[in-house]
Amino acid sequence: MAVQPWFTDAKLGIFIHWGIYAVDGVQESWSFYDDIVPYDQYMSQFDRFTASRYDPRDWAKLFARAGARYAVLTSRHHDGVALWDTAHGDLNVGRDLIAGYADALREQGLKVGLYYSHSDWSHPDYASTRKPGRPPELEDNRYSEVAAEFEDLAAWERFLAYRDGQIRELVSRYRPDLLWFDGEWDRSEEQWRIPELAALIRSEVPDVVFNARMLSEGDYATPEQGAPVIPPEGPWELCLTINDSWGHQHHDHNHKSVDQLIRYFTETIGGGGNLLLSVGPREDGTIPAEQAERLEGLGAWIAKHAEAVYGTVRGLPPGHHYGPSTLSKDRRTLYLTLFDAPRAEINVRGLLSKVRGVSVLGSGTELPHRVTGGLHETPGILWIEPPAAADLDPYATVLAVELEGELELYRGAGRF
Repeated sequence: MAVQPWFTDAKLGIFIHWGIYAVDGVQESWSFYDDIVPYDQYMSQFDRFTASRYDPRDWAKLFARAGARYAVLTSRHHDGVALWDTAHGDLNVGRDLIAGYADALREQGLKVGLYYSHSDWSHPDYASTRKPGRPPELEDNRYSEVAAEFEDLAAWERFLAYRDGQIRELVSRYRPDLLWFDGEWDRSEEQWRIPELAALIRSEVPDVVFNARMLSEGDYATPEQGAPVIPPEGPWELCLTINDSWGHQHHDHNHKSVDQLIRYFTETIGGGGNLLLSVGPREDGTIPAEQAERLEGLGAWIAKHAEAVYGTVRGLPPGHHYGPSTLSKDRRTLYLTLFDAPRAEINVRGLLSKVRGVSVLGSGTELPHRVTGGLHETPGILWIEPPAAADLDPYATVLAVELEGELELYRGAGRF
């Protein structure tokens, strides 16, 4: 997958799940799809969605303080409700909530991302076909598919025309830097006409970035909620909620701590990925204080350790260091993350490169180091004196290991 350089350099994005579902605090779209909330009750939130305190500049300033370099807003979820005054389809909030968001992000130097669901479980022409190869014993969901004998291909063509109309509006009005698609599982790539959709978008924004849910046209992998144990090979992004919910749910107070978010973040960038961290604004457009506080905390840590974050590449493979690491683009500085206060020397294994110096990022304190052991092609172990208590970060301490040349690692099994 090829991807724009800004994306892999960004490291942190903010995912904004905002829609009518925030009124009653129900799960976005799935709550009616899975018959948890009746469809009419779900749609009754429409008239109570006010956006009365929505200030996109406040959002953008908060995201910038968090250390984010881009954000992604749900322009239309699977429920079909558009956050702009679209001329296509009957469900939209009657005003444009996206233009101010895009302008505010750009004022802060952030890239503009828009989420758009391929699926629309409210559109009258959507449930007109089904994904090829679906086992007949699987029960049809009335919002997404019909039995094979009731397929209406003319209706499906009407749906694609509606979708293309909305996409034209989004790319021509807001010229997003990134389009984050979802809902691709409902149909095949051929049914979605993915290459044609990509060509339509690129005719307006040639350098746009697509996530993997644009299937063959995707630029990067998109693991969701579960941090990968083995990171994807190419560019990737972990999308993660701050609590347990994507959108605002009044009852969900199970927020991850700043410490946990820093661990997610450092492990993600250490594996070469970005963290796309989701916030769920209330229906009035305000971001809950618990979530804002965590963004501020994460941002303070990133600001202190920016050198080990932005513009770096994935660090050491597992087994070389007990914790995440990143590597400068010139491959001459290795950044080691320590989550806990070390009780003894820190060691790095398999390092063939000679070390010029080791320092604590943020304070600049130099740390003594030495190498012991090694035989033939197998290098010895680098031992680094632990930082003093005054040099330790309360969340995660980063050591900068300056190398005499580019990083070289020994990955063998030693002499038998």
